[in-house]
Amino acid sequence: MPIYEYRCPNGHVFELLQRIGDPLPEVCEVCGEGPVQRVLYPVAVHFKGSGFYSTDYGRGSRKKDAPSTDGAGEGDSKKPKEKKEAAEA
Repeated sequence: MPIYEYRCPNGHVFELLQRIGDPLPEVCEVCGEGPVQRVLYPVAVHFKGSGFYSTDYGRGSRKKDAPSTDGAGEGDSKKPKEKKEAAEA
C-alpha cells in the first residue's frame, strides 16, 4: 500500500498508509482542522546517454534526405520498367 502525504489549512503535514480506493481523510490528524489536501511531488527524470533526440527522432529525416549511392535516381529506375512492360504487352 502506498504512503500518501496530506496538508491541512494550518500547514501541518502528515502521512497516511492507504489503499488507492480508501476515502480521503476529512480532518488533520494533528489539529483536527479540515479539509485536507493531498500533497503531490514531481517525479525525478534522468536522461542518460549521448543524444536523446538524435537517437530517437533524428534518424527518420536523414534517411529520406540522403542521396542514393547507386547513382540512379528514383525516376530513372522506373522508366526502364515501363518500357519493358510496354514491350511485353
